Amino acid sequence: MPDLPPAQSLANAAIWFAADGYDPAKGINGRRVAGESFLRGFFRHGVVDEFISLAQGSADHTAFAGTAARLGVTQPLRAVRLDAPQRIDPARVVYYPAPIHPVECWRRAPYGGAAWALCGITHTTATKAVMEAMFNLRAAPQMPWDAVICTSTAVQASLRTLMELAEEHLSVRFAGAVLPARPLLPVIPLGVHCDDFAPDPGLAAGLRARLGIGARDIAVSCIARLTPDEKFDPFPLFLALEAAAPQLAALGGRFHLLFCGQFRDPTWSPAFAEGARRLMPGVSYHELDGGDAVERKAVLSGSDIFVFPVDNLQETFGLAPVEAMAAGLPVIVSDWDGMKDTVTDTTGFRIPTEMARAGAATHISLRHLGGTDSYLQYLGQLSALTRIDVGRLRDALTALATDPDLRARMGAAGKARARALYDWRVIIPQMQALWGEQAAMLTHARGNARSKLQP
Repeated sequence: MPDLPPAQSLANAAIWFAADGYDPAKGINGRRVAGESFLRGFFRHGVVDEFISLAQGSADHTAFAGTAARLGVTQPLRAVRLDAPQRIDPARVVYYPAPIHPVECWRRAPYGGAAWALCGITHTTATKAVMEAMFNLRAAPQMPWDAVICTSTAVQASLRTLMELAEEHLSVRFAGAVLPARPLLPVIPLGVHCDDFAPDPGLAAGLRARLGIGARDIAVSCIARLTPDEKFDPFPLFLALEAAAPQLAALGGRFHLLFCGQFRDPTWSPAFAEGARRLMPGVSYHELDGGDAVERKAVLSGSDIFVFPVDNLQETFGLAPVEAMAAGLPVIVSDWDGMKDTVTDTTGFRIPTEMARAGAATHISLRHLGGTDSYLQYLGQLSALTRIDVGRLRDALTALATDPDLRARMGAAGKARARALYDWRVIIPQMQALWGEQAAMLTHARGNARSKLQP
């Protein structure tokens, strides 16, 4: 477990709040799930004298207060309107639930660049909006005490590349111009509430009985958005399970694949089912409602192995495998973005995953940039050029399915890792320490008369 920062180094931040970013009921996606989870974590573990919401109007402030009330928050709440952001004082940081948007820099500009610091966080960075925002940020009045939390080392590298490209263009376009320092780009992962994922034996038994999963059978689950153009192509997993099935059958067992999620496009459901029927006839296939929290809990409780074979550019962290580790499951994931940080060889298997070589997708990118292809078409085409090693995936499934001791060891190691590194009680102090660092930089800057000039 990482050493927690001393309490005196922790600072508060006003929470830029719009209910859309914190309410999974508006549509389950990683951004909203992570936002709701963060807010619960901050209310529970934040070392602050008050909680400050910074929002457009009363509806969002009311939603913020309602969440605090449901969680039994005892500290005072203070609502600040976005058209009077200077009133966040004595807080010196605004936490923005996405990469810093240049508009927030311009919102601060009339009060001076050292009026407060901005702190954003990455989710997907593949959209045109985010990429354009990162470009425009280098030309906006962004200050060196601003920060964008990178949830993985992969997304940190991605943001650095975006900023390098912007700086290269600006240096050529405005020869001789001196570009300001970049924002801080610390790596702080997303958090989970580990206690929420403790297995429920009753739900586990009910699920396995309902789906006909026998004592010697192996339940392999995946909780995700069920869409090949925005999350993963299931066919490599189907092929790997079918190839691994004979080894399990020799022990008297059968694989059951549980896809728990929601189909953004209803036409994908029959496509998934038909693919399963044709490509893995020796495996039982089940689709379950990922919008049902009880069903999600039952799936994690009743599974033997968790898989997350993501091959999509929009995935930057991968929260579901961390939740599965918190539930005590061994995990098999693609060697992709955030999973390179979260999954080790003691907690599961990372399957070799390759994108097209550099330059091969330039035409696809230009079609999306010019509006010929939609965002989903862009993601889907890049995903189609990404390869997961089916043989290694088969081997990992076989190893875990045929060795209960290995499943137990990896599951226990994953549970310990999730609690030590990814529980919000560990993550919130890291965020508050960053805010403390930003506040200290502001204090230093305010003592320098030059910082009072408009950037």
